[in-house]
Amino acid sequence: MGTQRSKPSCTIVAIFLAFCCFVSSSKAKLESLQHAPKADGSLSFLVVGDWGRKGAYNQSLVAFQMGVIGEKLDVDFVISTGDNFYDNGLTGVYDPSFEESFTKIYTAPSLQKKWYNVLGNHDYRGNAKAQISPVLRYRDNRWVCFRSYTLNSENVDFFFVDTTPFVDKYFIEDKGHNYDWRGILPRKRYISNLLKDVDLALRQSTATWKVVIGHHTIKSIGHHGDTQELLIHFLPLLKANNVDLYINGHDHCLEHISSLDSSVQFLTSGGGSKAWRGDTKQSEGDEMKFYYDGQGFMSVHISQTQLRISFFDVFGNVIHKWNTCKFDSCDM
Repeated sequence: MGTQRSKPSCTIVAIFLAFCCFVSSSKAKLESLQHAPKADGSLSFLVVGDWGRKGAYNQSLVAFQMGVIGEKLDVDFVISTGDNFYDNGLTGVYDPSFEESFTKIYTAPSLQKKWYNVLGNHDYRGNAKAQISPVLRYRDNRWVCFRSYTLNSENVDFFFVDTTPFVDKYFIEDKGHNYDWRGILPRKRYISNLLKDVDLALRQSTATWKVVIGHHTIKSIGHHGDTQELLIHFLPLLKANNVDLYINGHDHCLEHISSLDSSVQFLTSGGGSKAWRGDTKQSEGDEMKFYYDGQGFMSVHISQTQLRISFFDVFGNVIHKWNTCKFDSCDM
């Protein structure tokens, strides 16, 4: 269960944070986590993004339907694709927005599982380090967030990637926004090291399925469209390592694009609260399977041989399904 606890003493927190900073700075590779699958080896989870608005813009309605679907599917955990707290992230580890937009919103019993998060650009506008602090895990033990990390669940390897530092405009067009680049600068070295670490982790993976999660789109016809920096620097890495799914948020919609020259399926789940009706671009290059400019979320079920995804709207209706299999041994 997610829990809230009283504020620990400043001394304990200071010691704990100092230790964690030492561990973080002394480790060059990605943090590696484990999450056991069900007894039959399968795994089910929900994906939601761009949500943290204290219940507004139908965030509470999406959360309610997530609870209903989560119970039906017996989900193992939830993935957040970033922009966890609007408009400017958290001010610190004790910002009440953490409870107001997360703990008090996602209250359904089925959602009292681990939440694996990435940071979005709006999260970097606040105190980005607060979201990756162990203090938040103390406040609500569902919360899991690092800049970039891997998660293994036997048949599936997940790779959570910090995409915000790739995007040039955040460094040259501030438009009055302040970004928390602590731990990112010098930027070129950070990106270079991250790409090497993710590539190494992907190449070393022996899992049947490889799923990569980042905040920013690679391919999208939504408001933001394709992220050019990721197309150049990141997509070749995904193709070379036979990644199955790239899951993102950033565009406030639900979307499925299928690569025509690789195994990658591009899935956008950014409908956790405020959506952008009618704001679309022309589709180019790949196969557009589904686009919905409204609020909602998605589910994923993975077994050793099968993968199924479903998109749900704010009323809990299934509005898109897709499945695939491996080893030529599954009955679709």
